[in-house]
Amino acid sequence: MKQIRKTYKDLNPELLLAEIREFVTAMGMKIISSKQETYMLPDDSANFGTRGTLVFGTADTATKESLRVHIVGSPVEETKLLIDVDETKLKAEDIQALMDDVDFIFSSREAGKS
Repeated sequence: MKQIRKTYKDLNPELLLAEIREFVTAMGMKIISSKQETYMLPDDSANFGTRGTLVFGTADTATKESLRVHIVGSPVEETKLLIDVDETKLKAEDIQALMDDVDFIFSSREAGKS
């Protein structure tokens, strides 16, 4: 199992979740499960945090997990992205293509980059 981790600043986690869903389904993968929850932040009742999980299977094994995406964050603070990839079910070039798309859209928001 390969794990990819990214941290973003000032990025709406719901946007990141939606874009990754689009990128992965465009690769021909099927959504096995999708969950999104919103929480009030303890220090600021006007802002909310979001937690989202997407689980995908390949087209031929749509009921068996191949890729799991976890996103937790807030638009006004950090948003964390964690992707678990089953390398036995996905090709390295497919994983790289996904990350190239994510980086193209969101690299300017990646923490530690200017």
